[in-house]
Amino acid sequence: MVTKKQVESLQKDALKVSKLILEYVEEDAVIHVTSHLDADGLAAAGIIGKSLKKLGGLFRIRIERWIDERVVNELVAEKPSLTIFTDLGSGYLDLLSKKLSNLPIIILDHHPIVGKLPQTFIQVNPHIHEIDGSRDISGSGVAYLVAKALDETNKNLAHLAVVGALGDLQDKYAKRGLGGVNKNIVEDAVNTGYLTLETDLLLFGRETRPIHKALAYTMNPFIPDISGQEDKSLAFLINLKIKPKQEDKWRTLRDLSEKEKQELFSALASHLASKAFSSDVALTLIGNVYTLTREEPWTALRNAREFASLLNATGRMGKPSLGVALCMGERGEALKQVNAVLEENRRTIAKCLNWLNEKPNRIQELNSIYVVRGDNFIDEKVISAIASILSTNLPKPEKPLFAFSVIPIENAAKISARASVRLVNKGLNLGDILRVASEKFSGRGGGHNIAAGAQVPIEHIESFLSFVDKLVTDKLRELTQ
Repeated sequence: MVTKKQVESLQKDALKVSKLILEYVEEDAVIHVTSHLDADGLAAAGIIGKSLKKLGGLFRIRIERWIDERVVNELVAEKPSLTIFTDLGSGYLDLLSKKLSNLPIIILDHHPIVGKLPQTFIQVNPHIHEIDGSRDISGSGVAYLVAKALDETNKNLAHLAVVGALGDLQDKYAKRGLGGVNKNIVEDAVNTGYLTLETDLLLFGRETRPIHKALAYTMNPFIPDISGQEDKSLAFLINLKIKPKQEDKWRTLRDLSEKEKQELFSALASHLASKAFSSDVALTLIGNVYTLTREEPWTALRNAREFASLLNATGRMGKPSLGVALCMGERGEALKQVNAVLEENRRTIAKCLNWLNEKPNRIQELNSIYVVRGDNFIDEKVISAIASILSTNLPKPEKPLFAFSVIPIENAAKISARASVRLVNKGLNLGDILRVASEKFSGRGGGHNIAAGAQVPIEHIESFLSFVDKLVTDKLRELTQ
């Protein structure tokens, strides 16, 4: 549980950083913002961007997959007056300090801290205050605390931090709710009139799509024979005698009666059980619905989880600037383009999941881990989404999942790992495991205890996976002693 004292300490760090940012704005310095390409990173970049724009500050935003030598060398060449890393940085301190220790750097991150912080760097990170950055506050949440410290009226950006936290899958509390510092941010969003809360079925497109499409678009959890398949979803509804249309108009989830919703949930739970899913998976279909009240009704931006999905899609499909534009208030043509990107992203994910289900050996069980062999078929842009979806229904949840895909142009394998809350509570830390294993095989990795990533040369992937299996085996044995 996060204490008031911990929150106040984190806010004090945010206030210190805000004062420094103001100094650079007043000097008309061009501030460089570098952020991660997922929903949380894009929301964080949007929050800082809107805050700087409101102050009349000069800035540029750059979105990256990770920090590597290329990113560092570009910053060295540009010599920006001030660089702000959002949702990035804390796991790369050694790399950053090698060439950037003479430059002013601000890091607003929620990932575990790896390395020593140079004197010229200032960092705001929940781990410094023993706050869990994997579930209690996201990168966009940290960015929001700084924005709020810059100007109290920036509370109207709280809803973007909620979007980022949901995109980072931090809804680990009861009814798939946000807790910890995130709960305080949700309260700010509600109090400013930008957000409302209710409990309902969590189908994708609950306000915007016909019910059968909402079922087909739901990927978390993945529902076999329904997710990605509109025709079978429609047949599923008809079999339940739930009318998909009312007077020639397609019905959405919000049009269903409470009785119809209960019948739909019961049928989905039975369907998942028939596919060997645990009852816990079905329960994830019901939870907190975060509605963004200032967005137009019947649009994908109205639901915070769907907003997050849009952002993730733009980042993973190579269009992160569209995601940042959405967060900074662009609509119209930008939203139209984002919807097209989302459609492509969902088709890609559904295609990959169906490919994995075609042959059992594409998901392999080792001694202590599961390995998802995406090889050259699964695009590295969606491997993290695939890992998240598959991790919700593992035959043995006591084993973490490691999914990889190949990046041919870089001769590398990208790995995305997920563990259950139960394993993490026991003491398993995927971030530590991937950091140690990737460094052993000339790669780089790290992340949260519950979700982490790495990249290693493709020629080492089999040895890497065997070593990861051994590390997890040894750690689990240590934790049970």
